[in-house]
Amino acid sequence: MRGLEKTRGLLGSLPASETLGTLEKGIELEKQGVEVFMLSVGEPDFDTPEPIKQACYEAIAQGCTKYTVPAGIEELREECAAKFRSDGIETTYRQVIVTPGGKFACAAAITALCGPGDEVILPVPYWVSHRHIIHASGAKAVLVDTFPENNFELTEEDLRRYVNANTRLLILCSPSNPTGAVYRRSTLETIAEYAVQNNFMILSDEVYEKLTYDADYPHISIASLSPEVNARTITVNSFSKSYAMTGWRVGFLTAPKWLSAKIDALQTHFVANVTTFAQYGALKALRDCTEECEKMRKQFALRRELFCKLLSDIPGLTFTRPAGAFYVFADISSFGLTSKEFCDQLMDEAHIAAAPGYGFGADRFVRFSYACSEETIIRASAGLAKFCAARHQ
Repeated sequence: MRGLEKTRGLLGSLPASETLGTLEKGIELEKQGVEVFMLSVGEPDFDTPEPIKQACYEAIAQGCTKYTVPAGIEELREECAAKFRSDGIETTYRQVIVTPGGKFACAAAITALCGPGDEVILPVPYWVSHRHIIHASGAKAVLVDTFPENNFELTEEDLRRYVNANTRLLILCSPSNPTGAVYRRSTLETIAEYAVQNNFMILSDEVYEKLTYDADYPHISIASLSPEVNARTITVNSFSKSYAMTGWRVGFLTAPKWLSAKIDALQTHFVANVTTFAQYGALKALRDCTEECEKMRKQFALRRELFCKLLSDIPGLTFTRPAGAFYVFADISSFGLTSKEFCDQLMDEAHIAAAPGYGFGADRFVRFSYACSEETIIRASAGLAKFCAARHQ
């Protein structure tokens, strides 16, 4: 008799996120009364802005607790479409799907589009879930290494080498989790040209698009480059990072009409709809919370300056200054440790939680988050400096 614990489905074979290990260990230590510096978590430490919470309370009081259409309430989809159009992406509310977080938006788009025999070009380092979602779709992830010397961007040589007749999709994450890199216009134009010439789709994960800090690296939506590119692009966004709404689980996407219809159908079976009153909070965020969002962005910019200054004084660590998101992706190869060994020892000895790079396909790196208070950054950096000094050759 076959053991009940055996699973054959692709979804059943997925592992837990590789970034959760140090987080769970940190939480256990905190339960024991140990102070842990959480530099592993991709979550703003700010509270959700009060107007957003108030809109949610009011929606509940008004009875907005029933099902909506799976794609989301029309008012929110209209606002999302207007937001995309302000970024230069021509779309209508009928092409917008409101999803339970940006992660599910990516999963729905990839699984609706790709299957066995398809290839998906995935730049390395990648966001940890992208690779597993590709696997779950039955498609093949074509991993393409990128390097800090080139801003962790794909090159034209990469495209010439890896694009072929089986290429169905190319995934971009800009601003990047985990590197903080923001793709330059020239690179986006090259990718767009290859997509049009070779007839493949692009998934542009733009969850961190409001969190950029340098005039030389502005966020540009690749779908805004031309109608031909827009016709081949799924643009994914979320309220989690920009509006400190991680636990609300509200994301959104726009795609060509034919693909939006498929994603909508998929969502009807897997989700039904995003929590109704949370959608009204998201609607308030888009309509009235630009100022609150900008205040958080400015704080992240200050924290980036502080953290990069402190890290630059630590022997053995090297990093590329991030232009967006709220991460520093540091090269720890000089210490002769794998990223998991480095993070495990850092937790055990200094009680600092960091995300090992192997989960992002880059074992010589560790991801540190500066989505925390300045005090935490200063104290954690001191502990990190002591830890590294004891190991630096």
